Amino acid sequence: MRPWFPWVSLVARLVLGGVMLVAGALKVTDPEAATQAVRAYELLPQGFDGIVGLLLPFLEIAIGLLLIVGYGVRPAAVAAGVFMLLFIAAVSSAWARGLAIDCGCFGGGGQVAPGQTKYLQEILRDAGLLALAVWLFVQPFSKFALESSGDTAS
Repeated sequence: MRPWFPWVSLVARLVLGGVMLVAGALKVTDPEAATQAVRAYELLPQGFDGIVGLLLPFLEIAIGLLLIVGYGVRPAAVAAGVFMLLFIAAVSSAWARGLAIDCGCFGGGGQVAPGQTKYLQEILRDAGLLALAVWLFVQPFSKFALESSGDTAS
């Protein structure tokens, strides 16, 4: 392992974990808006959109905290990566179907004016976060983590 890998993993953990934590925290305070954001994608049956809208923020917070403290990094990175793939698929689907919605990634969500969508930026952002998750899957050990290998001790 190259000596700078644990430092790159630290940055990846903090960025991906921070984004997950903030996204979840902004949604957890307004469960109705979170449910509305999920509903706007028109992908889930009506009963499931409420469940996803309620549970998603708590899962994002848990994944974010695990990544930030550096515990269970590989499984948390897998979970974050799956979320990013799902988010990319959902945003791509909305874009392909001509829906005009805000992604609801950081709270809010729902219908917007057709010229107000930011699908490409959202997909590119999530693709970058997916790349961080892949890095952490391959290189899960980092500086200042609760879990570390012997050669990355802080």
